[in-house]
Amino acid sequence: MSAWQRQLTVPQFTVVSGLLVIALGTLLLATPLCSGPSVDLWEALFTATSAITVTGLSIIDVGTELTFFGQLVLAVLIITGGLGLMAISTFLQGFVQGRTGLRQRIDQGRTLDQFGVGGVGSTFRAIVISGGVLMLIGTVLLYAFGFTDISNPAERLWAAMFHSISAFNNAGFSLWSGSLEAYQSNAVVCAVVAALVIAGGIGWRVLSDLWIHRRNPLEWRRLSLQSRVVLRSSVLLIAAGTLGLLFTERLAPAGVVGGLPLLQKVGVSLFQVISARTAGFVSVPLSLDTISHAGLFLLILLMFIGASPGGTGGGIKTTTFAVLLCTTRSTLEDRTEVVINRRRIPGKQVLRAVGITLASAGVVVLMTMLLGLGDTEAGVLGDEDFTFLEKLFTCVSAFASVGFDLGITARLDRWGQLVLLVGMFIGRLGILLLLSALFGRRPPSRVRYPQEELIL
Repeated sequence: MSAWQRQLTVPQFTVVSGLLVIALGTLLLATPLCSGPSVDLWEALFTATSAITVTGLSIIDVGTELTFFGQLVLAVLIITGGLGLMAISTFLQGFVQGRTGLRQRIDQGRTLDQFGVGGVGSTFRAIVISGGVLMLIGTVLLYAFGFTDISNPAERLWAAMFHSISAFNNAGFSLWSGSLEAYQSNAVVCAVVAALVIAGGIGWRVLSDLWIHRRNPLEWRRLSLQSRVVLRSSVLLIAAGTLGLLFTERLAPAGVVGGLPLLQKVGVSLFQVISARTAGFVSVPLSLDTISHAGLFLLILLMFIGASPGGTGGGIKTTTFAVLLCTTRSTLEDRTEVVINRRRIPGKQVLRAVGITLASAGVVVLMTMLLGLGDTEAGVLGDEDFTFLEKLFTCVSAFASVGFDLGITARLDRWGQLVLLVGMFIGRLGILLLLSALFGRRPPSRVRYPQEELIL
């Protein structure tokens, strides 16, 4: 066994494994068995990276430019990235190294939590089984009651299966160029997809906690603090986002929901807000002409916050957002401790939440600046320049593993698409994990410096 395999840390092994899976997926998607002659190696690389990072941004038409086998490979990549890339990497490392100590197993568990699959050992099996059951239920519902307009049973079954996989893993890939725009008024399709997105986004730990206390809703008071924070944050963000989008698009002069009946307005706004939590499906066209600037900025905020730890989505996570809000409240109340639901949050976690948010914002800012360099400022066809809002929206969408597109991704040159590609990979791995892979984990310092206050 080579020495470098033994010396790799879990974060480093994870990064290497992710790159190898992307390389394998790229080679498969570039073959004539998976794609047509219009798909070159670069387009295959971008698509494979988007699938592994469960982002959904695409520069090809998945439904027409990929064969059935190519779509099947894409679905496998989505499952690998959504449910188990980090877990599989950890188990592979344990197999390669042959022995793991207690400290290393603890580090592995932390690594898995950062990536979002929830644990090690028997938990991995439970994650796969529960995820498979939910995707199967979604497939049955979409086949029987959703995609009833598809007359061919085989095509309908594959459409139901593919979109269930994509929805639960928060990938946002669709077999149709318009995503789910054709099913805007189909309550079953929108409800099933939204439910799968939420289930995948809140994570296995919360689902398991709810399942344990399923017999009596009154027992939900006994849910762990993690589950309560995730559920309350998710409900708050979805409700506030829906009301906000209804407000902004009602005032928009050419809003896409302006002429819809009230109930359908609520349904469309609710679906887009849920999808903005790193899913990427759309039931209405997204562009500067169809969504107001205020509405797009609201979606940017929702995308940046993202899903929850242990889920299949990206973003800074709902718990990080909750800690920041409670830290702000404690500061305004002149309290020295951050308290959530009568529980003190360790100062180390508060610092981590601040660090994750600032580092993530820094990456998004850097990506947006890089999109303004050279010919990327305008489309490859020489059309009008991209606006700052379009670039910021697309960069947040890529970094937070959402997949919302205002129509500029395919129009970017290779440099611009490379910026998005790297951003997708960094965003899916997470800032902390990537830094740990690059620089290793430093031992805690025992040096304590004198304290001095600053004027803030």
